[in-house]
Amino acid sequence: MTDAAFQRWAVRVEYDGTGLVGWQRQASGVSVQALLETAASHLAGGATVPSITAGRTDAGVHALAQVAHLDFPVHARLTPHTVREGLSYHLRPHAVVVLDAAPVSPEWSARFSATWRSYQYRILNRRARPALAAGHVWHVKSPLDIARMQEGANHLLGAHDFTSFRAAACQANSPMRTLDALSIRREGDHVLVFAKARSFLHHQVRNMVGTLKLVGTGQWAPERVAEALQARARAAAGPTAPPEGLYLNGVGYEPDPFA
Repeated sequence: MTDAAFQRWAVRVEYDGTGLVGWQRQASGVSVQALLETAASHLAGGATVPSITAGRTDAGVHALAQVAHLDFPVHARLTPHTVREGLSYHLRPHAVVVLDAAPVSPEWSARFSATWRSYQYRILNRRARPALAAGHVWHVKSPLDIARMQEGANHLLGAHDFTSFRAAACQANSPMRTLDALSIRREGDHVLVFAKARSFLHHQVRNMVGTLKLVGTGQWAPERVAEALQARARAAAGPTAPPEGLYLNGVGYEPDPFA
């Protein structure tokens, strides 16, 4: 497409990843990308509307504020209201909804224009299994010491080689990342882990949480997190936390197209 051939729209999307294969379109299964592009095609008179996302989420992972851009045909008559409401209408009955929509320049990219991404991970920390939160938390029965977890998390802050916390299938060119925030807090029976960085490696957040869980249960000393980081080997860190507790919390831009 040339710049004159399309109009680019940024959208902020909320979704429940339960039962979905993740963001990216797959050969089989239902993806968020396929649902969004199909909904956009309805607004474009049947034309194909490609999308790019700020970050691809895995199967079972949720989003509170995922961001993507859509390239509609230039002749489509669109407003923020029609894009937001029209997409949400055509996304039914799936648990995917468009929260905001804004026109952006052809050079703007949901992926490359992002200045930060944040995730939260939700752990249900009690003996009883989840009823209402099933599929949306990691159920950990053993008591978690969040002070110890935070002590371990502090070793991961800053710029590091995160090889020990990346998936074997990670396609990033470099394991170097700068972790701007990694905090843990308790809200009743829930332990919430918040992470923020410009970008993350594949499974990085889930691998960090799986490691910090070992610290919280007393299986690891907090200092062992630093040792795992320095080892630069996936086997040195803890297990991968399950996907259902992970949420893409937000994506930052400067300026914010939705402001």
